[in-house]
Amino acid sequence: MALFDKIRGEFIDIVEWLDDSRDTIVWRFPRYDNEIKMGARLVVRESQAAVFVNEGQIADAFPPGTYTLETQNLPILSTLKGWKYGFHSPFKAEVYFVGTRQFTDFKWGTQNPVMVRDPEFGPVRLRAFGAYSVQVIDARLLIQELAGTDPQFRTEEVEGYLRQMIVGRLAGALGTANVPVLDMAANQHAMGQQLAEVLSADLAKVGLTVPNFSFENISLPPEVEQALDKRTSMGIVGDLNAYTRFQAANALENAGGAGEGMGLGMGIAAGQQMAAALSQPTGQAPPPLPPQEQWFLGVGGERRGPFDRQGLSAAGLTPDALVWKAGMAQWTPARDVPELAALLNSTPPPLPPA
Repeated sequence: MALFDKIRGEFIDIVEWLDDSRDTIVWRFPRYDNEIKMGARLVVRESQAAVFVNEGQIADAFPPGTYTLETQNLPILSTLKGWKYGFHSPFKAEVYFVGTRQFTDFKWGTQNPVMVRDPEFGPVRLRAFGAYSVQVIDARLLIQELAGTDPQFRTEEVEGYLRQMIVGRLAGALGTANVPVLDMAANQHAMGQQLAEVLSADLAKVGLTVPNFSFENISLPPEVEQALDKRTSMGIVGDLNAYTRFQAANALENAGGAGEGMGLGMGIAAGQQMAAALSQPTGQAPPPLPPQEQWFLGVGGERRGPFDRQGLSAAGLTPDALVWKAGMAQWTPARDVPELAALLNSTPPPLPPA
């Protein structure tokens, strides 16, 4: 009984793959020295394909489904084995399962900036990064060109190859997109579709395609971004009223505690003064000074003048002297005019008789 169990164990009845990973593209069925029994069942699940290899040569391939392995559905393998009239004995062959679902965990990015000629800014250096997905469209080509005899071909083994191809195509895609740098953020989806088509055409020769390609960010060098910020600020300053409000808001933000009101007032006053100074036409003369007061002095029945207020002292102003200016009803002693009190206090008294 044990002998029959041993012989039965040398034959494989079911060939299948239950994928418990998220990064395996190709998996080789572990046949070891066992032989596949003629009439065995092959189970190929959705998002899989099975490829039979006989002595290093690719034979038959199977899409999703359940198959009974016979000479009728193994025509190429039957020819390679010499089964002209059918064969019912166990046989040896390598079976590779290929995942045909989308592998979406791929990231890309520019290690060095890409030079692009922008219609507005001229030559500009850009950096970008994003994500993309890869899918197998031809299992035979993938095994021939990339996987080979690897028993477990993972995404990390092809990621470097794909990244180099993306960076090589990125400069051309950005250059031929004819999209200004300032408008690239609004056109990232269209640019991603365009680049996905270009990459899919290149990868078709190895059995792969790129269903989705996305830009997560496109950035300029820091110095260019600072220049754009200054340009934006200049656009705001072009409106003096808006600039005044901007200065007042900054003063309010920077002020703290009890000084918030003072900071706001100083910000508004400074903004108003700047607006008034900038709104004055270039070359216009300043406004004339207000007219000075004209005083008249009555000394010994004689009228003297006109004098300005400071000139009255030199003209002999005393408390009893009569004074008059426009707006006064009559001549009035200087001591009764409040405006002249400061002059009288600084005027020395008359000299005593010799």
